[in-house]
Amino acid sequence: MEDSTVDARPTVPGAMEYDYTNFYFGSGSDAFALLEPFDDWWREVKPSGYYLYELPLHSVPGTRVDVEDTKTGEMRRGLVNFASYNYLGLSYRPEVKQAIKDAVDIYGGGSSGSPILSGTTALHTQLAEEVAAFKGKEAALIFPTGYSANVGTIAGLMRSGDLIVADQFAHASVVDGMILSKAKSRFFRHNRVDDLEKKLKGFDGKKLVIIEGVYSMDGDVPPLAEIVEVCRKYGARLMIDEAHSAFVYGETGKGVVEDQGFDDEVDIHLGTFSKSLGGQGGYTAGTHKLINYLRGFSRSRVFSCALSPVVVAGILKALELARNEPELRTQLWDNVAYMQRLLADAGVPIGDSTSQVIPIMVRDDARCLQMCEDVFREGVYINPVRYPAVGKHKSRFRMSISAAHSKEELEEGAAAIVRVLQRYGICP
Repeated sequence: MEDSTVDARPTVPGAMEYDYTNFYFGSGSDAFALLEPFDDWWREVKPSGYYLYELPLHSVPGTRVDVEDTKTGEMRRGLVNFASYNYLGLSYRPEVKQAIKDAVDIYGGGSSGSPILSGTTALHTQLAEEVAAFKGKEAALIFPTGYSANVGTIAGLMRSGDLIVADQFAHASVVDGMILSKAKSRFFRHNRVDDLEKKLKGFDGKKLVIIEGVYSMDGDVPPLAEIVEVCRKYGARLMIDEAHSAFVYGETGKGVVEDQGFDDEVDIHLGTFSKSLGGQGGYTAGTHKLINYLRGFSRSRVFSCALSPVVVAGILKALELARNEPELRTQLWDNVAYMQRLLADAGVPIGDSTSQVIPIMVRDDARCLQMCEDVFREGVYINPVRYPAVGKHKSRFRMSISAAHSKEELEEGAAAIVRVLQRYGICP
């Protein structure tokens, strides 16, 4: 007898089975040959879910946000926000906004110059000094973005004939820095120290190992003790990108290096201001000799306009608040633990996350965006993630938890997500 059971779970248009990989290579001699087929595909899939990217916000990136629904033209107000970083809830604090307003009266809007020419203000110098002091390092260099910090640091230091070995889940900016350096590039399996050792073994030359403090798509942390030991064994320098862990991990907020007790064993400390401090830009911290060298060879900094001084003023105030209010970190970790329990109790798969970055593992590339649209309609703003940001068949929602979230907001958001995942058979 045939099974007459009807699968009531939502389906998706056939075009959603495709993604960017189908349009990466093309035949022929015209560089524009792929534009038309890509545009045909894009016009079909954008209203079916891809429109969820670049939705305009009409409010501060707080725990609730007003988001413009570009599919329907509606303004969706008061959505529980799990999409913005802003881990300490600092970007919209009155003190930060006032510091920005005060800076406008003195400096105007932009820097109007490269950091090495006319773009450096007294605020930029102060920020570099305060970041170095906060991280406990001799000096720091400020970059216009976290992306340019990685690219400029890696390509500024390493050369053709050198070896760079990075965790396979390292950020795209790390990968691009490796490419631009022209060094020999290898990747070791995620957090697998035995594989790192295999990649380093037998190479006679300059070596740099690159890891992250918190991996931005999985929310887990590296085994620093074992990685430091291997780097010592093979004479490799160690760089850590603490974009998602600086200012929130460790007793004083220095990051995973402080939390695991290996602050002095890492050679290059890199991070951003856009995550925990809610601003913009990036930094590299280390010895005076390292920073002085990078000052001349980090092309992504030398040939970029410096951060706007009004942004720098906001970062300075946010850094002061993060340093003086350790209870923000305590509240963040309380919220993380609470959300982890809510999701675990509902059977939601969240991988190996131990941080404020919580992946909700959908693992359904074709229907990931439609699920996220349903979550959006349920009153929650969260990021859908598909290839190429993660591997094929590893699609997910990426949830960011803030110290500013209330327990009620966490409960409301978790309940909406669970309802949608149950409809799609992702959780019981």
